Amino acid sequence: MGTYALPDLPYDYSALAPAITPEILELHHAKHHAAYVKGANDTLEQIAEVRDKDQITPTGLVGLEKTFAFNLSGHVLHSIFWQNLSPDGGGRPDGALATAIDEHLGGFEAFRKQLTVATTSVQGSGWGVLAWEPLGRRLIVEQVYDHHGNVGQGSIPLLVFDAWEHAYYLQYRNVRPDYVTKLWDLVDWEDVAARHAAAVGA
Repeated sequence: MGTYALPDLPYDYSALAPAITPEILELHHAKHHAAYVKGANDTLEQIAEVRDKDQITPTGLVGLEKTFAFNLSGHVLHSIFWQNLSPDGGGRPDGALATAIDEHLGGFEAFRKQLTVATTSVQGSGWGVLAWEPLGRRLIVEQVYDHHGNVGQGSIPLLVFDAWEHAYYLQYRNVRPDYVTKLWDLVDWEDVAARHAAAVGA
């Protein structure tokens, strides 16, 4: 049995329409996310096999480690993404998260603009991420390439926006900003606030 498993969505495939159509949500979850889960499990097995046979070489291990990081990070980010969204989402946060956004990111509107630009302008495939950076004990916005590049070491993702074409292209074509605008209407701020509280307390 593999180490990683595809999580169930906390809503059905039609719940996020019209912002995300049922067809796209099912394809994204059941095909793309599932592929990252399989890729992570398969690569772990390959690494174990190389280790068990005492055949670890710099070339072979580096390739496997990179493949594992890609697939595991894809699994982690998608698992957060599904929980960050809700058919009852939208609005803006309150409480400690809102205070932290005001303190670290210049207020909600400035934060919203920064995360929107980070998501819409990522080159190729990637993510816009609101994260907690534990060394500086502050919120930051990151622009993630693929699933794991350009990320501050140790930062904890709280809110993630998927900017890979498979997340939006069938519905929004090449107009990524329209898709990102719709994501804001789905954000489950209770989930983001709970992640923030857990990260701050860690």
